[in-house]
Amino acid sequence: MTEERPGAAEVVDSVLVALADPTRRQLLELLAARGEATATTLAEGLPVSRQAVVKHLSVLDAAGLVTGGRVGREVRYAVRPAALSATARWMATLAADWDRRLANIKHIAEEAEREARNEGSDPGPSQDRNM
Repeated sequence: MTEERPGAAEVVDSVLVALADPTRRQLLELLAARGEATATTLAEGLPVSRQAVVKHLSVLDAAGLVTGGRVGREVRYAVRPAALSATARWMATLAADWDRRLANIKHIAEEAEREARNEGSDPGPSQDRNM
């Protein structure tokens, strides 16, 4: 990985692992839409138990994607965008690298095609035109 800060690879790794699960992605989407919510509230919209939601939120929290804060007896969760932003920057850098590589391959292929076309249309010195 090409990232400036030490530990950035671990951040991206943990984010990708956390986002590999569709339930966790759905939780993140719900939190992004609502701003903040409790595990109980989030579980109401999902086909999993509250305990499962808490475990998924724990993974998202460990990846730096959500934070939980106590408000009275409740724990309210909210999205933390920094880790997701770092992962998006890494993915954009990776995509740009591939775009450069593909553009280079395209340039090489077009150059080879031009050369082949020029060789096919050039009569060359060995051909006699007066035959």
